[in-house]
Amino acid sequence: MSDPAAAIRLDKWLFFARAFKTRSIAAKVVTDGGVRVNGVRVSKPSSVVRAGDTLTFSQGRQVRVVVVVALGDRRGPAPEAQALYEDRSPPPEPRALGGPRYDKGGRPTKKDRRKLDAGPLSDG
Repeated sequence: MSDPAAAIRLDKWLFFARAFKTRSIAAKVVTDGGVRVNGVRVSKPSSVVRAGDTLTFSQGRQVRVVVVVALGDRRGPAPEAQALYEDRSPPPEPRALGGPRYDKGGRPTKKDRRKLDAGPLSDG
Protein backbone atom coordinates (compact mmCIF):
# COMPACT_ATOMS: atom_id res chain seq x y z
CA MET A 1 0.00 0.00 0.00
CA SER A 2 2.59 2.56 -0.99
CA ASP A 3 0.15 4.50 -3.17
CA PRO A 4 -0.26 8.03 -1.70
CA ALA A 5 -3.97 7.99 -2.54
CA ALA A 6 -4.47 4.67 -0.73
CA ALA A 7 -7.03 4.71 2.03
CA ILE A 8 -8.61 2.33 4.52
CA ARG A 9 -11.81 2.34 6.56
CA LEU A 10 -11.47 4.10 9.91
CA ASP A 11 -12.85 1.23 11.99
CA LYS A 12 -10.62 -1.24 10.19
CA TRP A 13 -7.49 0.88 10.82
CA LEU A 14 -8.34 1.29 14.52
CA PHE A 15 -8.70 -2.48 14.74
CA PHE A 16 -5.41 -3.11 12.88
CA ALA A 17 -3.58 -0.61 15.13
CA ARG A 18 -4.95 -2.44 18.21
CA ALA A 19 -6.68 0.66 19.53
CA PHE A 20 -9.76 -1.48 20.18
CA LYS A 21 -10.17 -5.18 20.81
CA THR A 22 -12.68 -5.83 18.02
CA ARG A 23 -13.68 -4.06 14.84
CA SER A 24 -17.27 -3.81 16.02
CA ILE A 25 -16.17 -1.97 19.18
CA ALA A 26 -14.14 0.41 17.00
CA ALA A 27 -17.19 0.95 14.77
CA LYS A 28 -19.38 1.68 17.81
CA VAL A 29 -16.93 4.26 19.16
CA VAL A 30 -16.84 5.96 15.76
CA THR A 31 -20.65 5.86 15.44
CA ASP A 32 -21.03 7.42 18.89
CA GLY A 33 -18.90 10.35 17.72
CA GLY A 34 -15.86 9.49 19.82
CA VAL A 35 -13.27 9.87 17.04
CA ARG A 36 -11.90 12.96 15.32
CA VAL A 37 -9.97 12.82 12.06
CA ASN A 38 -7.84 15.92 11.50
CA GLY A 39 -9.93 17.77 14.11
CA VAL A 40 -13.29 16.93 12.52
CA ARG A 41 -15.69 14.66 14.40
CA VAL A 42 -16.51 11.57 12.37
CA SER A 43 -19.62 9.44 12.87
CA LYS A 44 -19.30 6.89 10.06
CA PRO A 45 -17.05 3.85 10.50
CA SER A 46 -16.64 3.75 6.72
CA SER A 47 -14.82 7.10 6.70
CA VAL A 48 -11.44 6.79 5.06
CA VAL A 49 -8.06 7.30 6.71
CA ARG A 50 -4.85 8.03 4.84
CA ALA A 51 -1.23 8.23 5.91
CA GLY A 52 -0.59 11.58 7.58
CA ASP A 53 -4.06 11.92 9.13
CA THR A 54 -4.30 12.76 12.84
CA LEU A 55 -6.78 10.75 14.90
CA THR A 56 -8.04 11.77 18.34
CA PHE A 57 -10.08 9.34 20.43
CA SER A 58 -10.53 8.25 24.01
CA GLN A 59 -9.26 4.88 25.12
CA GLY A 60 -10.29 4.07 28.66
CA ARG A 61 -9.54 7.14 30.77
CA GLN A 62 -6.85 8.41 28.41
CA VAL A 63 -7.23 10.63 25.34
CA ARG A 64 -5.09 9.32 22.49
CA VAL A 65 -3.70 11.47 19.69
CA VAL A 66 -2.05 9.44 16.94
CA VAL A 67 -0.74 10.23 13.48
CA VAL A 68 -1.32 7.53 10.86
CA VAL A 69 2.05 6.43 9.46
CA ALA A 70 0.98 3.32 7.54
CA LEU A 71 -2.32 1.66 6.67
CA GLY A 72 -1.54 -1.98 7.39
CA ASP A 73 -2.77 -5.16 5.77
CA ARG A 74 -3.78 -7.19 8.81
CA ARG A 75 -4.13 -7.16 12.58
CA GLY A 76 -0.70 -8.45 13.44
CA PRO A 77 1.34 -8.61 16.63
CA ALA A 78 1.78 -5.54 18.83
CA PRO A 79 5.12 -4.36 17.33
CA GLU A 80 3.58 -4.48 13.86
CA ALA A 81 0.53 -2.54 15.08
CA GLN A 82 2.71 0.10 16.77
CA ALA A 83 4.50 0.70 13.47
CA LEU A 84 1.20 1.91 11.96
CA TYR A 85 1.09 5.13 14.00
CA GLU A 86 3.09 7.76 15.83
CA ASP A 87 1.73 8.42 19.31
CA ARG A 88 1.42 12.11 20.22
CA SER A 89 -0.81 11.64 23.25
CA PRO A 90 -0.33 13.90 26.24
CA PRO A 91 1.28 12.15 29.20
CA PRO A 92 -1.22 10.55 31.59
CA GLU A 93 -2.06 12.44 34.76
CA PRO A 94 -0.44 11.02 37.91
CA ARG A 95 -2.78 8.99 40.06
CA ALA A 96 -3.62 10.17 43.55
CA LEU A 97 -2.49 7.76 46.21
CA GLY A 98 -5.25 8.74 48.64
CA GLY A 99 -7.95 6.68 50.18
CA PRO A 100 -8.68 5.25 53.59
CA ARG A 101 -5.85 3.37 55.22
CA TYR A 102 -5.38 1.45 58.43
CA ASP A 103 -1.82 1.74 59.70
CA LYS A 104 -1.73 -0.72 62.62
CA GLY A 105 -1.29 -3.79 60.47
CA GLY A 106 -3.65 -6.71 60.44
CA ARG A 107 -7.36 -6.58 61.03
CA PRO A 108 -8.72 -3.65 63.09
CA THR A 109 -10.33 -4.38 66.44
CA LYS A 110 -13.95 -3.53 67.15
CA LYS A 111 -12.85 -0.38 68.97
CA ASP A 112 -10.68 0.69 65.99
CA ARG A 113 -13.56 0.09 63.56
CA ARG A 114 -15.86 2.29 65.67
CA LYS A 115 -13.24 5.06 65.51
CA LEU A 116 -12.96 4.70 61.73
CA ASP A 117 -16.74 4.76 61.28
CA ALA A 118 -17.19 7.76 63.58
CA GLY A 119 -14.92 9.90 61.42
CA PRO A 120 -12.38 12.61 62.22
CA LEU A 121 -14.78 14.84 64.28
CA SER A 122 -15.44 12.33 67.03
CA ASP A 123 -13.70 12.43 70.40
CA GLY A 124 -12.59 8.85 70.17
